Amino acid sequence: MEVIGFLAALLVGISLGLIGGGGSILTVPILVYLLQVDPVLATAYSLFVVGAASMVGAFNNWRKKMVSLKTAFVFAVPSFIAVYCTRLYLVPNIPDPLVQMGDFVLTKNMAIMVFFAIIMLVAAISMITKKRDNIVDSTPITQQFNYPLIIAEGAIVGVLTGIVGAGGGFLIIPALVLFSKLPMKLAVGTSLTIVTAKSLIGFIGDIQAGQLIDWPFLLLFTGLAVIGIFMGGYLSNFISGKKLQKGFGWFVLVMAIYIVCKEIIFK
Repeated sequence: MEVIGFLAALLVGISLGLIGGGGSILTVPILVYLLQVDPVLATAYSLFVVGAASMVGAFNNWRKKMVSLKTAFVFAVPSFIAVYCTRLYLVPNIPDPLVQMGDFVLTKNMAIMVFFAIIMLVAAISMITKKRDNIVDSTPITQQFNYPLIIAEGAIVGVLTGIVGAGGGFLIIPALVLFSKLPMKLAVGTSLTIVTAKSLIGFIGDIQAGQLIDWPFLLLFTGLAVIGIFMGGYLSNFISGKKLQKGFGWFVLVMAIYIVCKEIIFK
């Protein structure tokens, strides 16, 4: 099972390389169910893995000048603060058990996994129903920022992704397109930059909160994910992005249902 878990790390990178997202959606379930990592620790590891893997994509976009620094700064500041505080203060102080009603006990680990499954459902529905043809890459770049909405979205994304250890690209990209009026390609590059910094800052919050890190394990998993990114980038030349996105969405939907069933029904 451990070997399968490490091989699955390649899937994390492949998904990032193929569709520019989905890495965090796969990372936590792989760590928890295949590699038997504690859910809270798995969310910390996920932040590092997704941050490091996204850095590769962000670097490529920087070289192509497909990053909007102004947008990244406006969105990122509240997001950075939110994810850092969430990992340093909120997650360590979530009570365990969280809820107890008769024979039913909602533990901290169970709550985190169920909440993660809900985020997965949102992402899955977005990928299944999203029509890429409706997004025009040639949209002119305007600086008509909706500052209140961008700041609020950044803070909300920071808290949500801080709790579940996700990069949050599936939440960030729509915000950049709608509120910052960025073309899709520029939004992807800007999102990867934000995700990289936000995830690694959140991980620093874990370290300062006293979370013990198995560095050899984490670096091996991350290294395989980075290799997967290059594999995914190569495969993207032969696979339709639209079909791949929808297929991945259904896969994520099934995984979300599995997590809910395993944590609540068949625990």
